Amino acid sequence: MTGKCQTCSGPLQDGGGPGRTASYCSQACRQRAYRERKRPAGVPAGELVSDLGDRLRRLRLEPAVAFHADVEALSTRFSRLRRLAREAREERVERVERAERAGFVTPVGVTNPRDGGFDALVEAHRRELRVHCYRLLGSYDEAEDLTQEAFLRAWRARDTLEDVDNPRAWLYKIATRVCLDFLRRHNRRPTPYEPVPGMDSGDGPPPPSLPWLQPFPDDQLPETPVARSEPDEEAVAGETLELVFLTAIQRLPPRQRAAVILRDVAGWSAAETADLLGASQASANSAVQRGRTALREALPGSREYWSARPPSADDLALLRRYMEVAARADIDAMVELVREDAVLTMPPNPFWFTSRDALIAFVRPNLDPASPLFAGHWRHLPVRANGQPAVAGYLRRPGTSVFRAQLIDVLRVEEGRIAQITTFEPHLFEVFGLPMTL
Repeated sequence: MTGKCQTCSGPLQDGGGPGRTASYCSQACRQRAYRERKRPAGVPAGELVSDLGDRLRRLRLEPAVAFHADVEALSTRFSRLRRLAREAREERVERVERAERAGFVTPVGVTNPRDGGFDALVEAHRRELRVHCYRLLGSYDEAEDLTQEAFLRAWRARDTLEDVDNPRAWLYKIATRVCLDFLRRHNRRPTPYEPVPGMDSGDGPPPPSLPWLQPFPDDQLPETPVARSEPDEEAVAGETLELVFLTAIQRLPPRQRAAVILRDVAGWSAAETADLLGASQASANSAVQRGRTALREALPGSREYWSARPPSADDLALLRRYMEVAARADIDAMVELVREDAVLTMPPNPFWFTSRDALIAFVRPNLDPASPLFAGHWRHLPVRANGQPAVAGYLRRPGTSVFRAQLIDVLRVEEGRIAQITTFEPHLFEVFGLPMTL
């Protein structure tokens, strides 16, 4: 032993080799220390709640630009409050863990050499379980919360691990049931967007509305793709996270959704899928077949435009032009980058557009310095989200000198032009490793 962990005061294991002495006993403790260093100083939860109440009372519904700005300011504060609540829950779990380590004999299942210890088991599967929950839910925040809830349930049942043949399947079962419990309590089925009074949204059919939809950063994907078993010709690629796929699979009832994701995405066999769902194999197979049929009907006919593929050199060049055009506020050049039937949605906001003309008509006054609706000057950084090209947008409003986090645009490209833009609010910038100002 060479010392104590700087986070939990637990013993550090001497690795026996040269190099700097370790400061933390696990990756989890390292991450907790990082969060403590990065935590904004100052604002307690009570003050945030009071500030939110004041802002809600002053919320302006008109004009639309003021309404949008007020809601954006609220979303940032709600995100901060949510983060404080999550950290408080994690700290409570940590206190329970420390108390149990200090006052009780560690259960056999935690230190069983077959699974390498409970902490190691959790860290080995954290990323793939978070992605699994994200596919079921479509929301990064909720996937993160429910992944933590799944690990908490697993921790409480850890003394049964010595009787578990497949710890990974055991964790998948817990995570799937946590998500299904959540979906039973919440109606999470897409509905068509409603017309916005006084706004031309284009002549195409309203796209599906998913107010809870959020992007997922590619750098949080599992480092090693999950091995697939018994591949089916109708199966969806294991790495599928595209927003088109997520939108389509959210239309399925929760049990069918889980069955298809477990069988065709995560790669579990028919027997394993049935066991993870707690159902008979006949019932699970029926759910998979019905889900596959519904998914085929919901997805676009040409799979090459939504299935997972690395961005080509042309895609990256288009992304650079998109950033340059926005920085120059060159509306005419932007028209050339976008398909005539392009779709723009902005979850959770109610605005949507299904044609290039309607989209450009909405954007033009915000980019034109001569317009009373001019929002300011833009600067973008390239990011990767959901396996698609994306940009993080920073806005310097008139009369200010700082570019502040404003949005994340996730792009879908077809035939060399932008076919779809999904614009997300900025509260996940930190998750993407992005600064809030430039």
